[in-house]
Amino acid sequence: MTGAKRKKKSVLWSKVKAPHCEGFKQWCRRRLPILEWALHYNLKENLLPDTVSGIMLAVQQVTQGLAFAVLSSVHPVFGLYGSFFPAIIYAIFGMGRHVVTGTCALTSLISANAVERLVPSSSQNLTKQSNTSILGLSDFEMERIGIAASVSFLGGVIQLGSATFLFTEPVISAMTTGAATNVVTSQVKYLLGMKIPYISRPLGLFYIYTYVFENIKSVRLEALLLSLLSIVVLVVVKELNEQFKRKIKAVLPVDLVLVIAASFACYYTDMENTYGLDVLGHIPKGIPLPRPPSMNVLSAVIKEAFGVALVGYAASLALAQESAKKFKYSVDDNQEFLAHGLSNVVSSFFFCIPSAAAMGRTTGLYSTGAKTQVACLISCIFVLTVIYAIGPLLYWLPMCVLASIIVVGLKGMLIQFRDLKKYWNVDKIDWGIWVSTYIFTICFAANVGLLFGVVCTIAMVIGRFPRAKTLNIKNMNEMEFKMKTEMDGETRQQVKIISINNPLVFLNAKKFHADLMNIIQKEHASNQPFDDTNKCEQNSLLNSLSNGNCIEEASQPCPEERACSVVLDCSGLAFFDSSGVSVLVEVYRDCQSRSVDVSLAHCTASLVKAMQYFGNLDSEEPIFFKSVSAAISDIHSNKVRQNLSKLSEQSEV
Repeated sequence: MTGAKRKKKSVLWSKVKAPHCEGFKQWCRRRLPILEWALHYNLKENLLPDTVSGIMLAVQQVTQGLAFAVLSSVHPVFGLYGSFFPAIIYAIFGMGRHVVTGTCALTSLISANAVERLVPSSSQNLTKQSNTSILGLSDFEMERIGIAASVSFLGGVIQLGSATFLFTEPVISAMTTGAATNVVTSQVKYLLGMKIPYISRPLGLFYIYTYVFENIKSVRLEALLLSLLSIVVLVVVKELNEQFKRKIKAVLPVDLVLVIAASFACYYTDMENTYGLDVLGHIPKGIPLPRPPSMNVLSAVIKEAFGVALVGYAASLALAQESAKKFKYSVDDNQEFLAHGLSNVVSSFFFCIPSAAAMGRTTGLYSTGAKTQVACLISCIFVLTVIYAIGPLLYWLPMCVLASIIVVGLKGMLIQFRDLKKYWNVDKIDWGIWVSTYIFTICFAANVGLLFGVVCTIAMVIGRFPRAKTLNIKNMNEMEFKMKTEMDGETRQQVKIISINNPLVFLNAKKFHADLMNIIQKEHASNQPFDDTNKCEQNSLLNSLSNGNCIEEASQPCPEERACSVVLDCSGLAFFDSSGVSVLVEVYRDCQSRSVDVSLAHCTASLVKAMQYFGNLDSEEPIFFKSVSAAISDIHSNKVRQNLSKLSEQSEV
């Protein structure tokens, strides 16, 4: 009896334990994406491109880390730490396989406001000049990094619970372009070799350029010439690398070559004393023991922390989504929140400035052919080598050369001015939001511009919704038709008709795409062969879309060996924005890759123009039709032509 009870108890325990273990494994894979891709990592195919990309990335991580630390008003060595710790944490928790996290121009500018406000440069003479036991740096430098680390810590905590669906593509594009303009302005003093006081007031950009023109005689010609030479070399070599990257095995690391050449030239000619050029200065070796950020200043940096959370995460999520779209995988917004939040929180204990995903370095991973986050981990090894061995050799690096590297690295953000033409042709309201967001960003700050863009977007949607159609009367019965050919008698082709009954904007665009692709994927997953019959019927499916949700009324599998077509009835699409047009184009591309034909019926002239411009569909087969029946007739005609073509080929054989 006792044995039977014990056996029964063990069976019950195993049933209870199994689901818990399985659930824990799923939770680990969901919260630790590195477990998902590391277990399936292909050493033979991925290690070489990841290694090459990692080496190239390390050069950018070092140079931009040093520059962004100076931009954040802290000692350059802390930029090296900011290029090391956040990258490792994101590689473990992040889902973007090509996203590079580390020091960022956007967050550095915001952090500098808190540092200069709480520990201004004028207090350096009042601060005790004795070196501390940490890296041999002065108390003044340690106070400054303490403020920056506090901003990073609080910004990371706020990131853990933010929302993202309000960050539309025009707002992100305008904000990042405006922030890049501000960063270029902040580097003017190094490019020209001038002493410009720190200005953080509203309209500060205009005050800086006014100061430059008023003191134009104080420009150092040597610094200006060296800056121009560095920018020309960087731009020309990078353009050549981009054009011939398919013909050469490895691109030239021009950033590294320029840093080495400029440092040697400055050392042997003693430019610091001879021409008065600013150099990087002493870089101490090693990483100090972790220390918690100063908690008593959190209330004083809450404004900058919110800015880091909003701007940093908005830019990072946009890069992760772009990477996922480009390389055909998905990212979870909440997991990205967690990854970037932890990158800032944990790194703040290691004297790091606020971090975020960097557009220039992420784009660099695209061009160098990186496959996974292993490239970022390899770059961290080289950054660690610089921290412990090579750092002191960078003493003679001219600041004007470092500023030139930063300006050229912002090219990807600055060329987003070209988006203005796209938004003008797609949706003029989005064009207006882009321009106004950019103006607010350069006049005030990146976080102010981002908030203004979000408010404008919400206001425009609220203003346009009352004019949208609320009723859409249709007289569409379930249609049946047969397609007769000489090749195989009567065959069946399934057509799914999906009706869009609401505006398609940034609020529901992502949900619309997910629901529509789920329907198509479900059809392929439940694929079953047809029975051999002489007479078949085909039902068109009428699906309703409400608030971005696709509700399928009837479902029959689309066999892979038979063509499956989707007709989107846009008669109920009252209005749209650039996000809606982007999703429609993305749906079309995804369906084409799955061998699913997509047609759009009842499209307005503005929608046709926007999709043709946004998706470059001019050269594609016709996909826009005046009615659903016209779309179905075209599908029927194409099927007949295909069958006749096959029949003629068989006859020739």
